[in-house]
Amino acid sequence: MADVLIVGSGGREQALAWKIEQSEEVAKVYVAPGNAGSSGNIQSIPIQFDDVDGLLNFAQEKNISLTVIGQEIASEVGVVDAFEEAGLTIFGPNKAAAKIETSKAFSKDLMEEQKIPTAQYKNFTDVEAARSYAISRPLPIVIKADGLATGKGVIIAYEKKQIDKALDQIMVKKIFGNSGDTVVVEDFLKGQEVSLHALCDGKTSVIFPAAQDHKPIFDGDRGPNTGGMGVIAPIDWVKPEILNTVNKMVVQPALQGLIDHSSAFKGCLYPGLMIDQGVINVLEFNARFGDPETEVYMRLLDGDLYKILKACAEGALTSDMVSWIPGYAATVILASEGYPGSYTKNIPIHGLETASNREDIVIFHAGTAIKDGEIVTSGGRVLNVTATGESLEIALQKVYDAIADIHFDGMQYRKDIGKR
Repeated sequence: MADVLIVGSGGREQALAWKIEQSEEVAKVYVAPGNAGSSGNIQSIPIQFDDVDGLLNFAQEKNISLTVIGQEIASEVGVVDAFEEAGLTIFGPNKAAAKIETSKAFSKDLMEEQKIPTAQYKNFTDVEAARSYAISRPLPIVIKADGLATGKGVIIAYEKKQIDKALDQIMVKKIFGNSGDTVVVEDFLKGQEVSLHALCDGKTSVIFPAAQDHKPIFDGDRGPNTGGMGVIAPIDWVKPEILNTVNKMVVQPALQGLIDHSSAFKGCLYPGLMIDQGVINVLEFNARFGDPETEVYMRLLDGDLYKILKACAEGALTSDMVSWIPGYAATVILASEGYPGSYTKNIPIHGLETASNREDIVIFHAGTAIKDGEIVTSGGRVLNVTATGESLEIALQKVYDAIADIHFDGMQYRKDIGKR
């Protein structure tokens, strides 16, 4: 029997742990640092996801069979490199391969090299040069911080003064820290935004069904972007031929490009796409499972996730390992008041047991902790309420019925997930 270590603290990691724990080959799943959602054979351990030595020592002491990277910062700080150097099996890209996410400038240049369809762009380290170029392009224009920014580093400017404000925030005031040393300025793309995930073992890739995230905080796609407020899957109009095209035109060229840069990609490659009347463009690449997409995918995956991820890590992935149950899945995020800005922590959460006992409901904790024996809020995105159903409408109704059971002061959520 195998023990597994998952690196991260959010709903994504809890969803991965929930699915991996179902494997007949798995005895225990550790989540570092995890949250209050860990129970039974799933145990949170107090090691931060950027503590390379702490994670490595724990994996060696516990004889961990497979480590799974959830939180992208772990790849950026070199966790995968350290594990591979120590001869341990780990699912996730090394630091060089993760640049496809951790540097948007590198990623855009890679797309250009590999002729992967994407918006016209330029990279800048000088704020005045960036401003001059942005003003010369048609509005709206998109301005992106180069490095990681927890899903909040993309600003769409609809008028000139918004260009000035975005560049001032990112490059001068450094609201995203060093991630704003370089910016990507790119043309705005119209269409429907779609999330696609591909499991990769360096060369082979297996595409997931399409999912659709809802980034802005408020109903009607209003307000600032978040890490994601809800997801639905599959997307009926994203047909198998589109998935095949994405694999051929996007995923496989990206994998080859990373091989050419001496950084073969093993993990989950997650391109965000804009599709407009059948025309596909890549908005960005992520080098890990999406959050909250993972919470939906784990409800639909029909297979042994432990075996699948281990095969990816060992370069032995085959398409017949991955299959999906029929029907639909949805998740809605319950967030703290003030998110994606500042918010209060340690607010008691009520009704979790009642909601969890509803049919087809699984609640994945994200920003939660235990204080004085009580589950309390500890993050911006607090809970992921998920459900499956024969139709998307049924799945969503189950989610919203369960949400009615849950309460914490200041709780906010979108009431229009899936209405697009």
